[in-house]
Amino acid sequence: MMQRLHSAFIYAASLGASIGTFFLIRSFGPSLVTSGPPQGPARLTTSETPGILLHVLLTLVVVLVLARILGAMFRRLNQPQVMGEVVAGILLGPSFLGWLAPGVASQVLPANTASYLGLISQVGVVLYMFLVGLDLDTDLLQKRSQAAIAISHASIVAPFLLGAAFALWLYPRYSTGVFSFTTFALFIGVAMSITAFPVLARILTDRGMQKTRLGVLALACAAIDDVTAWCLLAFAMSVAHAQTGSLLFTLSTIIGFTFFVLLIAKRGALWLVRRQTRKGRTTQDMFAMVCAALLLSALVTERIGVHALFGAFLLGTVIPHNSVLARDIRARCEDLVVVLLLPVFFAFTGMRTQLGLVHGTRDWMACILIIGVASLGKFGGSFLAARWTGSDWREAASLGVLMNTRGLMELIVLNVGLDLGVLSPVLFTMFVFMAVITTLATTPILHKLTQSHGQSSDPIGK
Repeated sequence: MMQRLHSAFIYAASLGASIGTFFLIRSFGPSLVTSGPPQGPARLTTSETPGILLHVLLTLVVVLVLARILGAMFRRLNQPQVMGEVVAGILLGPSFLGWLAPGVASQVLPANTASYLGLISQVGVVLYMFLVGLDLDTDLLQKRSQAAIAISHASIVAPFLLGAAFALWLYPRYSTGVFSFTTFALFIGVAMSITAFPVLARILTDRGMQKTRLGVLALACAAIDDVTAWCLLAFAMSVAHAQTGSLLFTLSTIIGFTFFVLLIAKRGALWLVRRQTRKGRTTQDMFAMVCAALLLSALVTERIGVHALFGAFLLGTVIPHNSVLARDIRARCEDLVVVLLLPVFFAFTGMRTQLGLVHGTRDWMACILIIGVASLGKFGGSFLAARWTGSDWREAASLGVLMNTRGLMELIVLNVGLDLGVLSPVLFTMFVFMAVITTLATTPILHKLTQSHGQSSDPIGK
């Protein structure tokens, strides 16, 4: 007890002495004169808008909470949690909250926060695409079967060509007119061709099908599909940017950088993996090297004219997905990206999705046609190729439904198209609607197809 009183006395005496010393110093201040002319107060924030940080912080809290709530609700409904987060982002936008309670919307998601949310969401998408590349099993691609090659190619070619043909009708009615039909058709084809590999993998894992014959085949097809689709997106963006420059230069530059990453950067990644193995842990210096390489790769592809997400994805593929280094990187980054940054991306997408723009018989007919063409191309191409390679009709249909899963990957492509001005806001909204509908339909249809069928659910080798 005495020791505590002694410590308290020393603390109080020190505090009093400090305060007295400060007032003594302060007494000499009024007699001092500055040498320079009077200047205005220094800005304490980087924003021109007062209170912008308060709005952004409030927005992040609301987005995070609603995304977790709806994600949990969708998970209980046997839907991927990410789709609940996507719907949460749309509900916070002008399509619902802005229409139902515009006053609340102006406080939760004010228009002056859009640029800040857009920047945060871009960083989140770049990091997420790096993690997608990190999860990609390149051994699976190298050992892919003839069936996986045929199905994945069919699931890209069929929707791409159908989308390009459909663009003939869409272009005069819904394009911005900024780009030529060629660029527009390329983007529509890519948007129709995307399969959301991470969402598909999550659906299979939730149903315990990731190691079944159907699950392994679907994962292999989706992995090949994703790589092909991102290459097509890179090509489409090269064409879009090269309208005011040189297409040949852009394509040759991105191809050269791709070979550099796959040949040179991969050796550096393998050296880092060996170093991590020798040390037995991933040090902060190692993690810093990975982050620096990630940012540089994203920077180069952004500078070339292909989106930064392509560089992030490309770098992720060169780190062995089953290495301890990859596992540690995922452990350090995944929660931050998935829990906070991606919901911000969904909210930003929701701010840009305006269902009110889709009105009248023609618009809704176009929306239905987009869903139909996208599903016909993905499902039809995968189904026919699976039947041709020996699958029965039920397994082929299950594979077609899985390949029609779009989700987050589709939203990334659509936001790129909207940013470039290739997609108009109304067409962007229609395609967002298509991505949500086709992904939500996957789980219930797959359940109907597999619940009474043993072959597709049997583990490999049985």
